[in-house]
Amino acid sequence: MGIIAWIVLGLIAGFIASKIVNKTGEGVVMDIVLGIVGAVVGGFIMNALGGAGVTGFNLWSLVVAVIGAVVVLWIYHAVAGRRTVA
Repeated sequence: MGIIAWIVLGLIAGFIASKIVNKTGEGVVMDIVLGIVGAVVGGFIMNALGGAGVTGFNLWSLVVAVIGAVVVLWIYHAVAGRRTVA
């Protein structure tokens, strides 16, 4: 997959994940970063479970990236929330 495809997939996945987790977007750049990192994390999770990871620019890859981005965003908010309390 080319860099442009990763950015577009990351933007879409990060935006969807941020809407799922906290109902507001994190901003365009943060959504892209969360989506791309989420695609990597989602691919790792799916491979560990015996499924296919990110296979290209398709619906399955978007689902995998969203799952990974939700996990990354959940961890991000848990760590950020802990810092504000302490």
